[in-house]
Amino acid sequence: MRSIGASLSRLFKGAALSEQEWEELEEVLLRADVGVSATQRIVGAMRARKVTDGMSALREELIAALGHPDRSLRSKPSGTTVWLITGVNGVGKTTTIGKLAAQLRDEGRSVVLAAADTFRAAADTQLEVWAERSGADIVKHAPGADPAAVVFDGIAAARARGRDVLIVDTAGRLQTKKNLMEELGKIRRILDRETGAPDEVLLVLDATTGQNGVAQARAFTEVAGITGVVLTKLDGTAKGGIVIAVQQELGIPVKLVGLGEGVGDLASFDPDGFVDDLLGISS
Repeated sequence: MRSIGASLSRLFKGAALSEQEWEELEEVLLRADVGVSATQRIVGAMRARKVTDGMSALREELIAALGHPDRSLRSKPSGTTVWLITGVNGVGKTTTIGKLAAQLRDEGRSVVLAAADTFRAAADTQLEVWAERSGADIVKHAPGADPAAVVFDGIAAARARGRDVLIVDTAGRLQTKKNLMEELGKIRRILDRETGAPDEVLLVLDATTGQNGVAQARAFTEVAGITGVVLTKLDGTAKGGIVIAVQQELGIPVKLVGLGEGVGDLASFDPDGFVDDLLGISS
């Protein structure tokens, strides 16, 4: 992840910041995609504290902004756990699902993958490759089939086979496409009716997406009830401050981060480590 430490080191060279330097701090945080409201809160809190160690104070405020929500992935104590995976095109949903299935296998849990992305060419084939790698079952229909029907059959298969977890893949959709968002709402309603509310509804967000990520999270939450974020592509090019913006503005915690293409490159989100990487602080 790209650090903003060099810019901050130039600002935090003295005991107190001038008015111009406070404005520069705001600009640095905004460029890191922290978001307007979160930036104003953080800088306002620092100014009120009359800080003498700027970097340490900023670290504390960024960690505080991320809060202490439950970042674990929720599962049912018995029966089939259901996780619904959503997001726009190209963010890495299918790869994330494959990594999740592999992690569940390593924990000794059995998985069914429902290939409800029936529109993208070869989407089910890509998911099938991940199913083979992770030892998961897969339920799929012909290309162009009704995604809701795939979900219905996925639920039936998971129950009949006594599987621990059902993971539902969905087609990538821009949050501005009304018909596709309505389709996602239909999938959510089927899950609610057949299984109760999904244990997790995870939004996969590309860390390079910037402030559009907040708009995505808001729209998907309205339609599907997002419970957590998986932040992908946080492997060198992204600034990643969108994590703070989504948490502050929508109260949705980041639960997982994707750090690469490998099957093991999906990790639990560590707020302290994330902030240290953002600020360029060596652990």
